[in-house]
Amino acid sequence: MKAAFLDYATLGPDVDTSPLDDLLDVNYYDYSPSGEISNRLQAIEVAIVNKAPINAETIAANTSLKLIVLVATGSDNVDLVAAKAHGIAVANIRNYCTPAVVQHVFALILALTRQISSYQAVVNSGAWQRSNTFARFDYPIRELTGKKLGIVGYGSLGRGVAEVGRVFGMEVLIAFRPGTESLEGECRVPFDELLEDVDVLSLHCPLTEVTRNIIGEQELGAMKSDSLLINTARGALIDSDALVAALRQGDIGGAGIDVLAEEPPTDDEPLLASSIPNLILTPHIAWTSTESRQRALDQVAENVQDFVNGGVLRRLV
Repeated sequence: MKAAFLDYATLGPDVDTSPLDDLLDVNYYDYSPSGEISNRLQAIEVAIVNKAPINAETIAANTSLKLIVLVATGSDNVDLVAAKAHGIAVANIRNYCTPAVVQHVFALILALTRQISSYQAVVNSGAWQRSNTFARFDYPIRELTGKKLGIVGYGSLGRGVAEVGRVFGMEVLIAFRPGTESLEGECRVPFDELLEDVDVLSLHCPLTEVTRNIIGEQELGAMKSDSLLINTARGALIDSDALVAALRQGDIGGAGIDVLAEEPPTDDEPLLASSIPNLILTPHIAWTSTESRQRALDQVAENVQDFVNGGVLRRLV
């Protein structure tokens, strides 16, 4: 079967593609401008995409297409209705990056609570070398033990963060927000109450019209002045302007942000402003461990093999 990987560069370097190459005759494109996607899918049976858009017009124009495989869990870049109408199967990948994201969440939490960047600056400035004491006390350091960790979004990522939080001795609180239901054995806290109570708030919910800007001025104002906000989910869950204001005014203690509403960001993104206190901003790297990226490709190959065998593994359509 002939295949096209339309945005291979989004998977990063040093990934072993042999699981795919053993199944398919693949054309690899680092990136595919929207105007070239339809042409690149001519006579192609399997389209492999991460973020490249496949709209209804493209689907209708490429009658050879049999399968679209997403190198992601989200599917908003593919017109699922049109795919179903044209008898094209669509599959995604799932739970491939949980260890990496969980570890990045706690890297952010620990960097903020242990004041890693600030103390590195103390060393770089020569202040430690000139100190009369063996330890420095320029910035307060807090332990996680006994602190309350709030989780918004309790899928595999939220559960993974909760599990590690408990290892650190944290009390885990799961948010009950609009559109969610408590499962058997779970005890969820109303979202408004959770905001007021937690020491660390970590976001893991999908972006929907209900969750867009779920953290804004009102929500940040309800949080403790020394609480931390962590976002490795979707950038538009947070009102960036409100977060910048909250950090500058000391309304919350700090934020660790790995995602922005627009990526790559434009120069007018508020969180890119200089001298925002207690902010760690990373470029959407929580998921990008070598192991996660290889699992992603391996799941794509599994989906293709299952489709060939007549199965419905990880199928959306």
